[in-house]
Order: sequence, then structure tokens, then C-alpha cells
Amino acid sequence: MHVLQHGKYIISAVAIDSDGNHSETVTTDGVPTHENEVLLVFPEGADALSVGTRLARRFIKTISSSPHNTRTNYPYVCTYLGAFQFAQAIGDDQMYNELLTRYDNSFFSAGAPTLPSPNHVDNNIFGSVPLEIYKKVKDRKYFNLGMDYADKQWELPANPTQAQQNWHNQGYSWQTRIWIDDMFMITAIQAQAYQTTDDRKYIDRAAKEMVMYLDEIQRPNGLFYHAPDAPFYWSRGNGWMAVGMANLLSILPEDNPNRKEIETAYKLMMSTLLQYQAEDGMWRQLIDKSELWKETSGTAMFTYAMIVGVKKGWLDKVTYGTAARKAWLSLLTYINNDDNMTEVCEGTNKNSSYQFYVDRKRNIGDLHGQAPMLWCATALYNDM
Repeated sequence: MHVLQHGKYIISAVAIDSDGNHSETVTTDGVPTHENEVLLVFPEGADALSVGTRLARRFIKTISSSPHNTRTNYPYVCTYLGAFQFAQAIGDDQMYNELLTRYDNSFFSAGAPTLPSPNHVDNNIFGSVPLEIYKKVKDRKYFNLGMDYADKQWELPANPTQAQQNWHNQGYSWQTRIWIDDMFMITAIQAQAYQTTDDRKYIDRAAKEMVMYLDEIQRPNGLFYHAPDAPFYWSRGNGWMAVGMANLLSILPEDNPNRKEIETAYKLMMSTLLQYQAEDGMWRQLIDKSELWKETSGTAMFTYAMIVGVKKGWLDKVTYGTAARKAWLSLLTYINNDDNMTEVCEGTNKNSSYQFYVDRKRNIGDLHGQAPMLWCATALYNDM
């Protein structure tokens, strides 16, 4: 007997619910026959609980051995978010407290590293984690730290550049730069501030920023260039947009005037992604280039965005649930014996050269890949 999630079990091809009722829900090859089971019933060891636990434990080992001064950068922030959210989703207080102890030792103890200056989208997202912690433990030290980063993202600094002043004057973050990465980095911290304070200004300005980015850089096919002067559909960059839209829509009030445009843009992107998904479920380093290698961080982000869309009812269960399932199962084959993701594109600046994207290093254990896999595990586990 193998636990999948929320009281649902599977023995061979027979599913048993928590009341002991039997139903034939999977075929002999393990594929669910009912649309409601596509993102629920998985082969043994491929379920969200098993995989997420492996990856969260891998992260705890990573932060236990990594230098303090590396833990402030955004891949650590993203993985911390994923690990804390997963531990809370599965109700594992021991795991949560292990993460919290290491977080406190890193940032609230003697010898803690200098915290990132709140002067760039990649730095300000640092505030997302203390706000995530505050929602559970209600300690004001986390609130104060996180809100400082959220508020300063919209507070014009001394001696701003003309471009920063112009963005600020239009009601946008002075950190705006029109890179696709930003629509996770900016919206994540602002969404956390909204969830923490219930103040609509945070989520409303995140939505306004998102729509401006959509108007500026979403292509007619729904995908995104890395930047206006980097005309390539880089997988992970598009992943940041996919996750940013999915997460924003998950909490954006229905009466927000920008909600409809964001949802339309999200659905268009998801539809186009289906066209470029490889037979095995993966997406490639450049989404539309079939000759390039299959890349795990972007694939995991697209998978997450589709899981959320299916569970929220925005996307067709069969079409997108099947695509997300195929991607998830394929991604699991890229986890090595040390529970590290392989084939993760290294950190990547924008560039106008096709060859630049082709030649990016393919890392093992890079947190750009570990983080979205944890997000997927949490999304699969949650009922939403």
C-alpha cells in the first residue's frame, strides 16, 4: 500500500479512498482513466509527497553545508519558499522547524551575512521568505524584515536615475527594467505583502505592473522574449512569467480591473506551450528550437503553472492535466541519486546571440531547478 495524498491510496491498479471504497482508476500502465485522477494518482515513488520530501530534505542538507554569504541570492529565496510551503502543505512540523532553525541561524544570529540591499528585483524578493514565515509563526521580526523589502520596491531612492523617476511617476516600481524574470521577482514579494497585510495596494500594484509587462513584451503567440533586445524564447525566462501569472491570478481579487487581461495572457501562453512540448513531456532550452537540449527548470515552471491552472479551473483538466502529468513524470527521470536535478540551465543574463543560449552550462543541483520542483510537489499535493 502506498500513500499518494489526502487519504487516497493505490494498490496496483485499484484505488481505495479513506472510507475503504474501491474504484478502478488506473490502467495497467499506471495512467489514470478518470480525468479527476490525472494529477492525483501516480506510480509509487512518483507522487508529490515522496518527491517533495526528497527535494526538501536535499535542500536542508544544502543550507546546512553552504556558506552563509551565498544564501541571500534569489535561487535560495525561491527554494526556501518552496521548502517552507511544502512542509506546511504536508503538515510536517519537524521539517518546517528544521528549515526555520537554519533560516534563523543564517539571518538572525551573530555573524549573519549582510542582507541584500533593497535596490534590485533580484534582491527585493529576499523579503518573500520572512513574510511567508510570518504568516505561520506571527513573529514581528519576520514581518518587519519582509515588509521593508516590499515597501522599498515602490519607494523612490535618493538620487534616482531619470528612468527610475519616470517609472515611479507612472505608478510602477522604480526597479522596472522589462526583463521577463521580473514578473516573478516583483509580483512574488508584493503578493506576500498583500497576503500578510490584506492591504489591496500591494496586489493591485503587482497586477498593474504585470499588465504593463504583458503589453510591452508578450509576443502574439503568447510567449516572451528574454528582453526586447534578446529575441529568444528562453525556457526558464518564460517560466518566470508563467509562474508569476499563475501565482498572481491565484490570489488576485476578482474585481481587480487587470485580472481579465492577465488571465487571457496566461491562457494564451499555456496554449502555445502545449504546441512545443516534446513527446516525453519536456520543453527545450529555447522553447521553439527542437534541435536544442531539454531543460528542467523551465519545464518544471511550466508544469507548475499548468497544475495550478487545472486545479483552479482555468484550464481544461484532460488537456492540461495530461500535459502536466507527462512533464512531471519526465522531470523525475532527471533527479539523480543525490536528489539533485540535472540539466538545469545556469544563471543567464540576456543576450542577442542564439549561440549564447545554446552554450549555457547544464548544471546539476542548481537551485533554479530544485525550487520549481518543490513548487510542483506542493501544487500537486494541495487541493487548491
